Amino acid sequence: MNSIAGTLAQVASDLRAVLSGDALAGLSDAERAEALRGAGEVSRLVDAVVVETVATADVDFGHRFGCRGMNELLQRALLTDAPSASKMIRAADLVQRDMNIVSGERLPARWPALRSALLDGAVGIAGLLAAIGPIEYARTRIGTDERLWADEALAAHARGLSVTDDSAVGADAADGDAGVVVIDAGAVGVEGEMAGPPATADDLRQLAAALAMILDPDGAEPTDRDAQQGRFLNLGRLHRGAHRLAGSVTPEVAAQLQVIFDAFNNPKVGGAPAPGSAAPERPHPGVVFEPSPEESADVFNTDPRNVIDPRTPGQKRHDALAAVLGIAARHEDMPTLGGAAPILVVHVDAKDLAAGTGWATVPGSGAPVPLSVAAHTACTGAIQRVLFDEGRIVGITTTDRVFNAHQRRAIIARDRECLIPGCHVPASWCEIHHVTEHARGGPTHTDNGVPLCWWHHRSLGNSGWEIRMNAGVPQIRGPAWWDPTQQWRTPRLSSPRPARRRTVLRT
Repeated sequence: MNSIAGTLAQVASDLRAVLSGDALAGLSDAERAEALRGAGEVSRLVDAVVVETVATADVDFGHRFGCRGMNELLQRALLTDAPSASKMIRAADLVQRDMNIVSGERLPARWPALRSALLDGAVGIAGLLAAIGPIEYARTRIGTDERLWADEALAAHARGLSVTDDSAVGADAADGDAGVVVIDAGAVGVEGEMAGPPATADDLRQLAAALAMILDPDGAEPTDRDAQQGRFLNLGRLHRGAHRLAGSVTPEVAAQLQVIFDAFNNPKVGGAPAPGSAAPERPHPGVVFEPSPEESADVFNTDPRNVIDPRTPGQKRHDALAAVLGIAARHEDMPTLGGAAPILVVHVDAKDLAAGTGWATVPGSGAPVPLSVAAHTACTGAIQRVLFDEGRIVGITTTDRVFNAHQRRAIIARDRECLIPGCHVPASWCEIHHVTEHARGGPTHTDNGVPLCWWHHRSLGNSGWEIRMNAGVPQIRGPAWWDPTQQWRTPRLSSPRPARRRTVLRT
């Protein structure tokens, strides 16, 4: 038996001795916590042994032992499953050191500081992947120097070294255009470190996401494009009396859902009402509503090519949930959170919004979002500006720019559905869009408001659709693929007028 195998066998023997008898059962609370801490260190060092062993092996290593590859060999040697083996291989790929074909020496790892932290037992496989993942996602847009700087910062964080150099990276609050919330994005660096608690995998993931947001010159746009393409919501079939809900939602939708959960889970509220606690109102059985024949046909702008709304069914369900969440948050029956309705909040720096570059953040999600999300949220909500001076709040202003209930009813009665041709989302479900932006002097008036569904409102800036008001009447101009003439047109309504009521006598 070689020395390495013998050392590992001795460690295994010592652990068996720890597990023998009732030694663990008789520990005090302090001793039990210390045992967990020690077990964590051993677990991380075992991770390091596995990762370094895999990282230093060649591509045919698994084949020479009769396996299809490294994944199968790890499953058999470690008695683990395929997903766990895949994580080990992925970690090894990130910290492996290639061989110099001239000198035969090993080159530095792609993530040298984190590799060192792994070998020291400061971070395990879960923490390593959590720390590297967000930076690797933007690897084609982040330079080598920036990546190595992030590597040092993440390794220091994994070892429990805090950052005190506020000059490294930061976003200070400053005056800008009216109507934005500014935040202090904090500071990140590797100088002036102080000893502190080691970071968990979630801590490393959060710091890595912040670093990627800072270092990526494209900001949150690439991530947001992927999120938009991957968003969906599926309602599963009935199984044992319940339906499974599965999906992937964008950060602002997740944040809105989270604040609603927080509101209902507030101990002062007592939780959400149980299903079936109140029976819904039903129409009188003797009264039916019938539309006239001319109202039954949909005479709206037809789309035989089916390209006006390219969303998949899953994406449409996601957007329906987004609309429902917005309506639910504004509803008078919604419990309050901190004395206010559980509404979506987006934080953005005033200078970034004015310049059109940078990113915004959504509390409750933690994910960076593009500035278009901040603009979309501000269009239908109130804007609060918070001014900071060296971390202290020195000013708060609020601009009320929300269409009130009377204005919404009037706009709904006029337009009846989402203004974009081919989209038949009822206006009562829509958000009211300022045609001329409030920040550019647009009034909160019925002559400046139109209903847009959540998706068309959010994508208006890059979808090719344009909206204007002509003497208080909305007009649209579609993209070239929809209207090659590019003319302004008044939308034709497809939703029928309220049906005539007819009384039916039943015996």
